[in-house]
Amino acid sequence: MFSFFRKKPPPPTAPASPAASAPAPAVTAPPPVPAPSAPPPRQGWLDKLKAGLRKTGSGIATVFTGTQIDDALYDELESALLMADTGVKATTHLLNDLKRRVKESKTTDPAAVKGLLADAIADLLAPLQKPLVIGEHKPTVIMVAGVNGAGKTTSIGKLTRHLADGGATVLLAAADTFRAAAREQLAVWADRNTVEIITQQGGDPAAVSFDAVTAGKARGRDVVLVDTAGRLPTQLHLMEELRKIKRVVQKAEPSAPHEVLLVIDGNTGQNALMQVKAFDDALQLTGLVITKLDGTAKGGVLCAIAREKPVPVYFIGVGEKLEDLETFDAREFAQALLA
Repeated sequence: MFSFFRKKPPPPTAPASPAASAPAPAVTAPPPVPAPSAPPPRQGWLDKLKAGLRKTGSGIATVFTGTQIDDALYDELESALLMADTGVKATTHLLNDLKRRVKESKTTDPAAVKGLLADAIADLLAPLQKPLVIGEHKPTVIMVAGVNGAGKTTSIGKLTRHLADGGATVLLAAADTFRAAAREQLAVWADRNTVEIITQQGGDPAAVSFDAVTAGKARGRDVVLVDTAGRLPTQLHLMEELRKIKRVVQKAEPSAPHEVLLVIDGNTGQNALMQVKAFDDALQLTGLVITKLDGTAKGGVLCAIAREKPVPVYFIGVGEKLEDLETFDAREFAQALLA
């Protein structure tokens, strides 16, 4: 069993022969010049996350520029959190938790309260932090849903890259047959990532999904990623189509789907929470992918999800590039939110 981000181990090297292991004559050489160290890839991505959440964080950070901790500060903070789409329940929870932390730490500096708020947010988001694990089933069947425009198909392309980088073999299923360009868009991602794709011209989404799972089993693939049609949760006939895909996938593999992911647009604020609730009722979600967190003023919606519908957040995205999708870390997110 392995997680998607784990690299395959290098092949073992053959033991050196006695002749090869004999000491070589000493050679005097100038000391090597150290190469300039590049920032770790994760750090570079964190910088993008901080920049993406700056609109959210700036509205909250201005609260802590005063000279005293009083009711006015908490009132301003409540307004700032609500404006960031944190939601009433999560905002109330965070304010109560923050007041407790301030009292216990005997903090008198408003600037220090900002750090305590970051701790409170990190603790609230902690239940959402969970890795996507591949390997308990072969293939691991991942069904991906989301409304049109949320970045679903693009996120599938990025997720495919992550899985391949972790050593997993991936098969894509183009089951979004309602949208004319969806098949072509997914085929482009399959080509970029050099993975196979199962598609049908005008085929039934459930039939495409069935064929893909069957093919994944026959070809020994680690993961089958099923791209389903984008829809609104109010479109009941289309939501029923999602349930049908899930039922048909189970005919191909009784234990599948092993993961049901929802891609949501971070810019939609409280509407994102409504989507999570609706899709979870229909499909029993196992994880979320939050996209478009670059430049949003509504980054607090993850707090609302954590408080009201704590479905794990596997990935968050801050841009269009393949590397702009990363695993979710509660403390990193909280610190970026208030950076």
